[in-house]
Amino acid sequence: MSTNVLSTSTAIGFGGVVQEYLWNFENQQLRVVYETLGKGSPLLLLPSFSSVSTRLEVGELAKLLAPNFQVVAIDWPGFGESSRPSLNYRPEIYQQFLEDFVKAVFNTPITVVAAGHAASYVLQLAVKSAAFSKIVLLAPTWRGPLPTMGASQQIAGIVRGLVRSPILGQALYKLNTTQSFLSFMYRRHVFTDAAKITPSFIEKKWHTTQQPGARFASAAFVTGNLDAVHEQSDFLELVKSLTVPLMVVIGESSPPKSREEMNALVALPGVRSVVIPGSLGLHEEYPAVVLEAVQDFLFSSEN
Repeated sequence: MSTNVLSTSTAIGFGGVVQEYLWNFENQQLRVVYETLGKGSPLLLLPSFSSVSTRLEVGELAKLLAPNFQVVAIDWPGFGESSRPSLNYRPEIYQQFLEDFVKAVFNTPITVVAAGHAASYVLQLAVKSAAFSKIVLLAPTWRGPLPTMGASQQIAGIVRGLVRSPILGQALYKLNTTQSFLSFMYRRHVFTDAAKITPSFIEKKWHTTQQPGARFASAAFVTGNLDAVHEQSDFLELVKSLTVPLMVVIGESSPPKSREEMNALVALPGVRSVVIPGSLGLHEEYPAVVLEAVQDFLFSSEN
């Protein structure tokens, strides 16, 4: 395992130093791209899982944090500029990746700010080891879109298999990543200000979805195969087992089912929380509001 600096001309970032982390999993080497910006205490910034997942969605937040932290933002394996091989993407891959990456890049417990579906992976690692000193979860989720809609594991598995298939799968994936469909999804539960969902914004998101191999990890997420826990009680148990401070940021316009899950989380003793404008994409839509909401927690020396 090693890290290398990439040429900024070949990588699309948010102004930091772009590097690659060469990670071995089950005798296969994956190239994971990450970006570092700023100086100060280390802070790991994790984007959410989605068909359009990329570190750029936390790029503006990274810039706002950079005056006070050395911010490291990643492209998850299978997403963004990282390798997208046709693996059977499942929780074990991301659990092991996150643990290995944190050990390789940091030499002290760090602050972590994680969006969406990254929440379960952060909580699991926090319970397992002393990797983190503080945790901020932004619009945390633990259940993928199809299971949230009520699809059984069997149905979800069939859909996942279809999308992974060579010809039919490519066609199905293209239908579900058209610019019009992406725009519809953003308006429905990702952003709240339709004026920010411009054609150029959607075109960039669409471009991300069209990279070779993009459908494999995306299909895993959508069908619930990246759900690190499968019951609300298991998710809440992780939080109860924490020994480090936790803060949760909730978008006031979050989808009803997601909001119910978040409300159950912040009802637990010791969990700090705040509700701000936005929905599941609040970290990208309102980065300055997010920073204002969490800065006291980030800068506090109290546990």
